[in-house]
Amino acid sequence: MTVNNSTENKQLEPSDQVKHAMQTTLRGCDELIPQDDWLKKLIRSEQTGTPLRIKLGLDPTAPDIHLGHTVVLNKLRQLQDLGHTVIFLIGDFTSLIGDPSGRNSTRPPLTAEQIRFNAETYYQQASKVLDPARTEIRYNSEWCDQLGARGMIQLAARYTVARMMERNDFHDRFHAGNSISVHEFLYPLMQGYDSVALKSDMELGGTDQKFNLLMGRHLQEEYGQEPQCILTMPLLEGLDGVEKMSKSKHNYIGVTEEANTMFAKVLSISDTLMWRWYTLLSFRGEAEIAALRAEIEAGRNPKDAKVALAKEITARFHSAAAAEAAEQDFINRSKGGIPDQIDERSLPLAEGGAAVGIGALLKQAGLTASTGEANRLIDGGGVRVDSQVVSDKGLKLSAGTYVLQVGKRKFLRVTLG
Repeated sequence: MTVNNSTENKQLEPSDQVKHAMQTTLRGCDELIPQDDWLKKLIRSEQTGTPLRIKLGLDPTAPDIHLGHTVVLNKLRQLQDLGHTVIFLIGDFTSLIGDPSGRNSTRPPLTAEQIRFNAETYYQQASKVLDPARTEIRYNSEWCDQLGARGMIQLAARYTVARMMERNDFHDRFHAGNSISVHEFLYPLMQGYDSVALKSDMELGGTDQKFNLLMGRHLQEEYGQEPQCILTMPLLEGLDGVEKMSKSKHNYIGVTEEANTMFAKVLSISDTLMWRWYTLLSFRGEAEIAALRAEIEAGRNPKDAKVALAKEITARFHSAAAAEAAEQDFINRSKGGIPDQIDERSLPLAEGGAAVGIGALLKQAGLTASTGEANRLIDGGGVRVDSQVVSDKGLKLSAGTYVLQVGKRKFLRVTLG
């Protein structure tokens, strides 16, 4: 017995590669459940040469994603780079139900047309993070449609109402007297059944998905499978550094935003939030990030680290060249220079071909709401023409092309004639 136990312990001793894989898994995560089981899976994978199956299910509830959504995608890419099989699961069936997670009312279901449109653009954007050549794309309608009424009843028999009501949002809505539709109970069941159909070894999700992820473990055991491990990732704080990133809170960076805008928005975050974003959004190694942070604490300008992060994120969703151009554009704006790309408009001269007053021109160009506002901005030194500060409210511009600037960010190339 002693010899057998010694042999077993030796087999379970993690190699340096497995230790690295565990460190990569834990980086920035909220919970890994159960950690010991994941270690065993990693060791077995290394010994057998069989990649683990790692699942991320996403319902295409909207066509666009922001950086907050990419936190789990980044983790998926890190695990993908370790050689494991990544399954990008599009919940086209579950979207018809609507995820009740974090809801205080029933979520309106999407139409099939909305789901198809959103799914296409969603995966295109996710491919900016994942390696498409090493990503298995699946739709849960493949197996959910085949269940039928009989299969759905048999699936529902594997979980109790009492356990379902332990879920926080259901519990809170019930005690608040808010309605809960019966079909909402099907959502966590169907998400859990996805793990059975895919035989997943791990499922990723946000902290708000913990109940659904645990459902996958339960159902896999019910169906005689080895239960998956679950990895929850924290919700990313938005530009304000307080609320979670959300379009409704206007504190987000969309992955399809123009490169210059994306770069400038990253630079707008606080020095404290920057390190949180490095952990959750950067692909730099933890040792490299720690060394950079030590340099900042030793006196290096924090802006250097923020610029590096802004360039990395911008390059990921655009290109390295676009990131370099965005940095130069930001420098130009900071120095009062003219960006490389600005909108252009042609506007008429005054009646009879006379020159146009600067206040009237700014209003006509849509850069100010009124000539009064234009005059106030001129008094404050906030108006430039061809990079020169305007100090004379009586300035008139004749036929020609000019670059008008209001504040730090509003530019317009105007041709008068």
